[in-house]
Amino acid sequence: MQAITVRDREAGVTGLTLDELPHPHAAENDVILRVHAAGFTRGELDWPATWTDRAGRDRTPSVPGHEVSGVVTELGYGTTGLTVGQRVFGLADWTRDGSLAEYVAVEARNLAPLPADIDHTVAAALPISGLTAWQGLFDHARLTTGQTVLIHGAAGGVGSIAVQLAHEAGARVIGTGRSADRDTVLDLGAHTFLDLEADRWEESGQVDVVFDVIGGDVLDSSAALVRPGGTLVSIAHQPAVRPADGRAVFFVVEPDRDRLADLAGRVRDGRLRVRVGAVRPLSEAAAAFASRERVPGRTIIRVSEG
Repeated sequence: MQAITVRDREAGVTGLTLDELPHPHAAENDVILRVHAAGFTRGELDWPATWTDRAGRDRTPSVPGHEVSGVVTELGYGTTGLTVGQRVFGLADWTRDGSLAEYVAVEARNLAPLPADIDHTVAAALPISGLTAWQGLFDHARLTTGQTVLIHGAAGGVGSIAVQLAHEAGARVIGTGRSADRDTVLDLGAHTFLDLEADRWEESGQVDVVFDVIGGDVLDSSAALVRPGGTLVSIAHQPAVRPADGRAVFFVVEPDRDRLADLAGRVRDGRLRVRVGAVRPLSEAAAAFASRERVPGRTIIRVSEG
């Protein structure tokens, strides 16, 4: 099968190549998927799990990309809950070969059924962004109706979904970003937009929750905005500055089949919009990975048609 691989950690994105690899093996409780569309995170070449397995052993050449949408072609021993020919989407394991390939082995519990009327390219943009937004807002920050949440990077993959989920939950939503993102963020449901470059957002008043996807000075300056009892949540890195009388949380998204199914239902019902930008073929995945062009929406790799 064809797959995007990395072999040299020092080479970074320049080391991404399109290669021929053996067809993956279905371990116990695995399924093999024919990949129709795949999502990736540009920073994943810096993740230790891209280069080593759970035991710390080198696993190169490795296949990046961990968001996948496709069709089940094979069931591993003991696999239940899914069937051959079923449309599914979800997360490939961090320490195993990923989704930028024609076929991938995934634990069945990491996948959810995909409704027939949701395109694979939309589904491939949903797992990391959707689960991260939900887990950050509700599992870690415990956001409730009537509270105020400030979401940094509100037009991005995670931020755009977080804005919609928070709005639907009855929270007052403040979104931040670049000036060009203003109309998009307000259209997604934010009550207020703050320009990170032009507005004095650090003086916007206290909020119950800050959801950060940026890190650095933005994260550090956000601690002072959290009112007593509130929560600062970040997916960028562990907060160095903590709220004076609140919680600071850093987390990594976890697979959740039931929540994926719920998010797919929201997309199907029109209650949740997933922002897909460029859609490129597998042969252009290395170039897409290396690109620094700002695209409005997630870049998704279409691996096969259908």
